Amino acid sequence: MNIEINQINHVSVAELKAEGVVINNVQDALDALANAGYAGADKMILHAKNITPDFFDLKTKLAGEILQKFSNYNMPLAIVGHYSQYTSKSLTDFIYESNKGGRVNFVSSVEEAIEKLVKK
Repeated sequence: MNIEINQINHVSVAELKAEGVVINNVQDALDALANAGYAGADKMILHAKNITPDFFDLKTKLAGEILQKFSNYNMPLAIVGHYSQYTSKSLTDFIYESNKGGRVNFVSSVEEAIEKLVKK
């Protein structure tokens, strides 16, 4: 796992870069968040491909637990991925509401993630 820090318009944005799943549980997410914060990041980008599929099954409550950590530590987050394969209405609603709130954004590209994170 590699965390890359980019300065964009005076905002430090961390992007987790890895092959495969590296966020398997709340502690993995908290470790990534802490490493990004320690490196000076104000905001963070994760890729859906690096997060366990359990995150996208709301019955596991993993998404809520992980996103609560980002909220508690005041680290706005964008999750980059393609979400059309998820047909759950509750997940679709969750993504919609998250995007509306702006603290957590589910987006389709790193460029869109940066746009959402830096405009705040």
